[in-house]
Amino acid sequence: MGTNFYFGKNRDIHIGKRSAAGWYCWDCGETLCSKGTSRVHHGRDEDWLDRCPRCRQRLEPESISEGAAGRELGFNKDNPQRKTGVKSCCSFSWAITLKQLWENRRKQIYDEYGAKFSFAEFMGVLEECPIQSFGSVGVEFS
Repeated sequence: MGTNFYFGKNRDIHIGKRSAAGWYCWDCGETLCSKGTSRVHHGRDEDWLDRCPRCRQRLEPESISEGAAGRELGFNKDNPQRKTGVKSCCSFSWAITLKQLWENRRKQIYDEYGAKFSFAEFMGVLEECPIQSFGSVGVEFS
């Protein structure tokens, strides 16, 4: 489950993929995955904590229309934004470098479903993605 983003309507340049990434303490910047951020997409149920490992704040359940999973399934229509407390988050796996992102900033951005984003709107999408990976830069993936 995730959403790919591209420069150009014809998917000229793959920017990367946003994916739901589980519970996250937005106040402390900590995942609730006991195995760390590299395992948020591979963990088992028992790998998830019920509170922040740093501040001990408990997770706040979200409805499907509020959370990151709902965003990927199309139920969360709210503008993406940074959150507070322990709530769900998204990750972003980059297919290009930040330098390439900046060099192409004047091009139109599209997601894989055809929704159009300005550069500023795309930067807003990233606000909901505190977990970011550059391990796939230059690698073809979807």
